[in-house]
Amino acid sequence: MKTNFPQLRLRQLDSALERWRSADLPPRPPSGWIRAIRDGLGMSATYLASRLGVATSTVTRLESSEADETISLSTLRRAAEALDCELRYALVPRQSLEATLEARAAALALEQMSAISHSMALEAQATSPEARDAQTRALIDALRSGSRRVLWKPAGRNR
Repeated sequence: MKTNFPQLRLRQLDSALERWRSADLPPRPPSGWIRAIRDGLGMSATYLASRLGVATSTVTRLESSEADETISLSTLRRAAEALDCELRYALVPRQSLEATLEARAAALALEQMSAISHSMALEAQATSPEARDAQTRALIDALRSGSRRVLWKPAGRNR
């Protein structure tokens, strides 16, 4: 029995990401989480600075850089720990990875079929819509069953 580990990993990742996608998480506050949590706790910037081992002006810069989305993850993690928080970080796809792969394969298949259909029509060899749909589906399935890397190569380099 041949195991398809890449497919299994994809399903497991999709399952984990679905929990993030379906979570009704609040957006980041305009001032950033560091400032919002610090204010919510009634903690002064001076006290947070002492917990971080930095100057008070550094805390102000940290809060500004988070609000401007220029803070590094390691700095955000240190600030979270100083606030007795846990940093959770994820890239959450808008749709499942399976759906993304299917859509990409479909787009490539339609692109390839369009070129073929155009040539065949010029040669008066056009096929029926049903036959074209069946060929497109077969091409999608072929693209999906091969290496996923092929789906992301620039046009003209899919071989």
